Amino acid sequence: MDLSNLKPEQGSVKNNKRIGRGQGSGRGGTSTRGHKGAKSRSGYSRKIGFEGGQMPIYRRLPKFGFKNFNRIEYVGINLGILQKLIDNKNIVTFDFEVLINCGLASKNDKIKILGNGELKAKIKVQAHAFSLSAKNAIESIGGEATII
Repeated sequence: MDLSNLKPEQGSVKNNKRIGRGQGSGRGGTSTRGHKGAKSRSGYSRKIGFEGGQMPIYRRLPKFGFKNFNRIEYVGINLGILQKLIDNKNIVTFDFEVLINCGLASKNDKIKILGNGELKAKIKVQAHAFSLSAKNAIESIGGEATII
């Protein structure tokens, strides 16, 4: 080992390119920014979606449809699922807490009972909404459909 083959430790030395320190450095003049244009100026920051003055894609594409921000989103639960719970867990009254505990909805959801499936047992159901077929099916057997 002698002075001719000494090297600094890996990662200890950075190659700092001194930009804009005169023509003799090789990186003077335009300071690696090229000639003219917005990107060569100080303080430049490109806006999101800017395409060099060309009409941006988010303005070229058509917007269509309507999103109603007052819309109420319901979690639908079919009568067939309620019948399975009656068969498996022997539940007769379905209120909001029971449906959450069974994993059919979360505490912030609104529940709507739908009429798909066959209901055989007399039950009491409390929900935020009922479809007409579900309400008729529950009440025809002698059960209760109550809106919360």
